[in-house]
Amino acid sequence: MSTPTPETTREISESWQAELGPFYRVILHNDHVTTVDFVLYVLTQIFLLDGPHAVQVMYTAHYQGSAYVQSLPLGEAQRRLHRAHYTAALAKFPLRLTLESE
Repeated sequence: MSTPTPETTREISESWQAELGPFYRVILHNDHVTTVDFVLYVLTQIFLLDGPHAVQVMYTAHYQGSAYVQSLPLGEAQRRLHRAHYTAALAKFPLRLTLESE
């Protein structure tokens, strides 16, 4: 079995990005209403962050006003944002996430 070289890895990642389209950064914005537990639920269940990373993202947003969550292909990013906003609306929280192009 051969070990991938950096050139091979770069070619594979470039071809995946070409297939998936451009990636977008998901940004979490702080608010003073949405509970910590709910934010952590969204980050772990919808964006699939592990617990410590979710806590770090949540506190960064709390103290700095916003935080980077992750980068995803546009369609997947939009799907997860819609799911997060829908879940927040059902819970009557004003949770806000936005997308930025990379």
